[in-house]
Amino acid sequence: MDIKTGKGTIPLLTLIAIWSISLVVNLPGLAVSPMLGDLDKIFPHTSELEIQLLTVLPNLLIIPFVLLSGRLSLSKNKVTIVIFALVVYLVSGLLYLFAKSMTALILISCLLGMGCGLLIPLAAGLLADTFVGKYRMQQLGIKSGISNVSLVLATFVVGWLGGGNWHLPFLVYLLPLIPLAFSPFLKSLDHKVIKPSVSNKSKVTVDKSAPVSSSISVPNGEKVKDGFILSRLYGIMGLYFFVCFGTVIISYYLPFLVQEYKIDTSWLGTITAIFFLAVFLPGFFLPVIIQMFKQGTLYLAIASMALGLFYIGTTHNTWGMCVASFLMGFGYGIAQPVVYDKATATVLIENKATLALSFVLAVNYLAITVTPFLMDFIRTLFHSHSNQFPFLMNAVLMLVFGIIAVFYRNSFTFKINEEYYKK
Repeated sequence: MDIKTGKGTIPLLTLIAIWSISLVVNLPGLAVSPMLGDLDKIFPHTSELEIQLLTVLPNLLIIPFVLLSGRLSLSKNKVTIVIFALVVYLVSGLLYLFAKSMTALILISCLLGMGCGLLIPLAAGLLADTFVGKYRMQQLGIKSGISNVSLVLATFVVGWLGGGNWHLPFLVYLLPLIPLAFSPFLKSLDHKVIKPSVSNKSKVTVDKSAPVSSSISVPNGEKVKDGFILSRLYGIMGLYFFVCFGTVIISYYLPFLVQEYKIDTSWLGTITAIFFLAVFLPGFFLPVIIQMFKQGTLYLAIASMALGLFYIGTTHNTWGMCVASFLMGFGYGIAQPVVYDKATATVLIENKATLALSFVLAVNYLAITVTPFLMDFIRTLFHSHSNQFPFLMNAVLMLVFGIIAVFYRNSFTFKINEEYYKK
């Protein structure tokens, strides 16, 4: 069975091989989370610095390796990079099973961050290289859905395994065996070179030796450097940073909010799982959502996130928090694949699409890293120690962001390409 790409076809097994990569990209840090509260029992002499390094250092290392992956994609075989990254990922998972010290956990987590950092841009980059137009948007939505549903299922598995030996949750990091098993089917991508037609209506100097994406038209006046349309790239990076900053606080502040509301802590995992469940749903139905809301697609996402943030910060009801968590995740789940697709349209040189994605994806991990520090700074400015404050503040910021989006609705950052909903 062959799958249409918008510029040809690829075998179904090749597509499944690309999809399988997304199974593992969201998992780093997951197996460590359940044991954070018991580290003092597992390792009696664990210091606060070691705990911080275990949680922060791997995420920090992902950022440079995401960017390195984008750079390597320009000169190296992408399939080779994928296989190497999966092997590093798998080796990390195996080493975790034999770790006997906190130092070992930190070092292995860093290795895992390196492997995952190399892999993350290519999970989306291979789709961006293979598909165009509405086909690419659909596939990036499915990729987002797969990576997030994998996270939801793995969260439950880790929670279940966490009741036994503390090493058992790390079995989840053996999941790279699946994409490694399918990796031989990626080889067909190396031999399937389809040259797109050139449709560049402005007078912009580009590298003639590289193919120019057929779906990009650069308005006069936009600055282009090294094949990147800078205003577009900065706009998408800003959009993704804000979307990540707005929603990632659920991971940092929900535990304290649940405690403040005197809600049974067993609900914490359920509310968090609902968030990730809601993130994955739009990915599989993104073409239908875009068909229904057209230019209002991103406004729907922003409104959903703002409403969820406000509701979770004001309701003391457990089920209300579940609904709020769903709204936050649903909005993020719409915005994420749209951002990925737009990132591929920030370049004039087609083989730099993965590099563009690496810049945008690095912003995601930057937001994850700086959000608690930035939010604590804002709380200090407002002299607030309430655990409701981060959610209410981000709801206000998201509302202001929505107003800005309306004013700049015709900009590349917020406009949806008409080819995605016109039949």
